[in-house]
Amino acid sequence: MTRRDYYEILGVTRTAGTDEIKKSYRKLALQYHPDRNPGNHESEELFKEAAEAYEVLSDSDKRRRYDQFGHEGLRRGADFHDFGSASDIFSAFGDIFGGSLFEEMFGGGQGRSRGRSGPMQGSDLKVRLRLTLEEIAAGAEKKLKVRKWKTCETCGGTGARHPDSTITCPVCKGSGELRQVTRTILGQMVNIAACQNCNGEGQVVKEPCLTCKGDGRVQGESTVRVTIPAGVGESNYIPLRGEGNTGPRGGPPGDLIAVIEEEPHDVFVRDGNNVILDLLVSFPEAALGAEIDVPTLSGRAKLRIQPGTQSGMILQMRDKGIPHLNSFGRGDQLVRVNVWVPRALTAEEKSLLKQLTQGENIHPKEGDRSAHSEKSFFRRMKNAFS
Repeated sequence: MTRRDYYEILGVTRTAGTDEIKKSYRKLALQYHPDRNPGNHESEELFKEAAEAYEVLSDSDKRRRYDQFGHEGLRRGADFHDFGSASDIFSAFGDIFGGSLFEEMFGGGQGRSRGRSGPMQGSDLKVRLRLTLEEIAAGAEKKLKVRKWKTCETCGGTGARHPDSTITCPVCKGSGELRQVTRTILGQMVNIAACQNCNGEGQVVKEPCLTCKGDGRVQGESTVRVTIPAGVGESNYIPLRGEGNTGPRGGPPGDLIAVIEEEPHDVFVRDGNNVILDLLVSFPEAALGAEIDVPTLSGRAKLRIQPGTQSGMILQMRDKGIPHLNSFGRGDQLVRVNVWVPRALTAEEKSLLKQLTQGENIHPKEGDRSAHSEKSFFRRMKNAFS
């Protein structure tokens, strides 16, 4: 039988470097691996062919002899059985694909186990936890009612009607996995798969529990207590280990993931760890100055309005914002001052205002009308910190 050229198999030129050969082989190995193509004889042969080509071209001495004498040169220099067993090939895979990651994807070489035997772990659950800004600023503790799969109390999670109703799986002999060994010119190729008869658990229930029908768990409700640290934000999440669904037939539980959602606030707007408050003040308060009682996330506080405060100015109340998550310090409360203009006036008030219009300092100067309007809100915020 005519053997294909190794360079043609890997799809590289004869001048290809080591990295290019490695990259091409990795692509072919993933494409034709038996675990990805179960029962496909053609893919299995292409996989073996690519492994053989890489074995030669990745070795500088074998590649030199192959370039000079072709396949015959390799037969003279070394018997093909010296290319290694399946465990050697999987070891090469580990070097290329990252060891444990490759074993996790396809299983290890001869004598290795992926640890399939045993009950399956339960799935994770996700709940949304809505918090106010006050709760976010101070931290909180919540109780969540969660509907989930719980251990069946009738059978204790075994899924069996009686203790002797569970037997060792006769197909996999309790290992939870089946191995198919294929002998090739490269050695033994071992394909490992979960036992379909017991779903990888290694045991089979002959007489199922009447309550859970052999699953070992039933639907129920649990109350879970969760502690929320101060400073969390939208889409942050808190994992609660072991509070998810119980696994079937005594399997360990999954986790409960509490995802944070911020409720819109009636007064404040959050900006990072700062909070923004819009404050209306009267013209006399802005012109003469005043001390105003304003809300904060932790209660009421006094804010000093300096004489001549302009509408749109940003006043800073230090350390009145959101605490830094898992750190010291906290943000500020930024107060945006807006001068309130009355919509209705009495005759006396109108008369007083008309008298004020005669004052020299009541009207804005020529340059003040446009200069103030040019500053955006975010620019004024920046100026507040400088």
